[in-house]
Order: sequence, then structure tokens, then C-alpha cells
Amino acid sequence: MIGTIVNTAAIVIGSIAGSVFKKGLKEAYQDILMQAMGLAAAALGINAIAQHLPDSKYPVLFIVSLALGGVIGQMLDLEQRFKNMVSKFSAGNLAEGLSTAILLFCVGTMSIIGPIESALNGNNTYLYTNAILDGVTSVVLASTFGIGIIWSAAVLFCWQGSIYLLANVLTDFISPVLLTETSIVGGVLILCAGLSILGVRSFKTINLIPALLIPIIFIAVMSYT
Repeated sequence: MIGTIVNTAAIVIGSIAGSVFKKGLKEAYQDILMQAMGLAAAALGINAIAQHLPDSKYPVLFIVSLALGGVIGQMLDLEQRFKNMVSKFSAGNLAEGLSTAILLFCVGTMSIIGPIESALNGNNTYLYTNAILDGVTSVVLASTFGIGIIWSAAVLFCWQGSIYLLANVLTDFISPVLLTETSIVGGVLILCAGLSILGVRSFKTINLIPALLIPIIFIAVMSYT
């Protein structure tokens, strides 16, 4: 768990540093940073899709996952519930920034593989590398959206902690195929977040998050048939 603790601490430190930095920024600089963050998120999403889609054993699965996940998320109205929760603590566009932070920090390949490697092999290299990336990213996000980005650290800790614990129990189930299919869906979600920040189109990214569960359910069913 030491790798996850380091990763979480990096986000906390980065968020604090970014929020302090934000106070001295003019609106024009905040705007260009938001554009930079949107482009970075879009690029990371495209990279994840391009990297994993050629290795997919079920090339249509990510389409089905997005469709079913989107319907489930819309039925539960996750996007609006998330915004209502965030608005109780902060005004402005924090909900957009926080949702982007959670996706960038939690859905990335290293944030999934890292806890598994740590649990099964005692290797924290992925998590330490991820900590550096997340620390820098949190500085930029917090300088754009404010100190509220720090809440993503708690989400990351629970996310990676859960994967770490599950990896010890479900060693045989966590396969390269599962990681590949989940990473493709995650890449699409990160791309959506980036396009939303850039103002290309306002995607209900939070409503699409249940799509991450569809590959897990599908592969679990396939493994027992």
C-alpha cells in the first residue's frame, strides 16, 4: 500500500501548490491552462485507445460497454447527482475539473496495473511513476479549477486500495484481456473529459462511468461458460 500512499500524497501536495499558484494568475492565464489541460486529457485518451484497441480480443465490446453504461448512468442520473454533491462545497466549474481529475488519476493504465503489481509482486514502480505524473497534473488542475481538486486524492486512495485488496483475492481473474478492454473504455472516457474542457461538446462523462463495469461483467461471464 506504500505506493498508493505516495500517489495520494503527490496529488494532495500538487493540489495545494496549484491552488496557491492560482491566486496569482490572471484570467487569461487560467484560460490557457484550461485549454492545455483539455488538450492533454484528449491526447492521453487517444493514446490509451490507440495503444490497446489493436490488442483487443473483443473489438466491439467497448462500443457495447459505452452504450449500456451510458444508459445505466443516465437512468441513475449520476452526472447531476455528482454536480449537486460538489455544489454543496464549492461554486463554479469545480465539478468539471474534479470529474476530469478522477478520470485521469483513476482510469489510467498505471493506476490499475500499479496496485496489482504492488499486491502480487511487491513492485511499486508503476505507482511511484504514476505519483509523479499525477502530482504535476494536479498542480495544473488545481491552478485552473481550485483547491477542490484535492478531493480526487481520497477517491484515488479508495480506488487503488480496493484494487490492491481485490488483487490478493482475485489473482486468477485479473487477466491482460480484462486490463486491455477496460483501458479502451477508460481511454474513451478520458477523451470525452478533454473535449468537454475544450468546449468542443459537453459530454456527460460521469453518466458513462458505468461503462467500465461492462467489460468486467462480460469477461467474468465468458470465463465461466
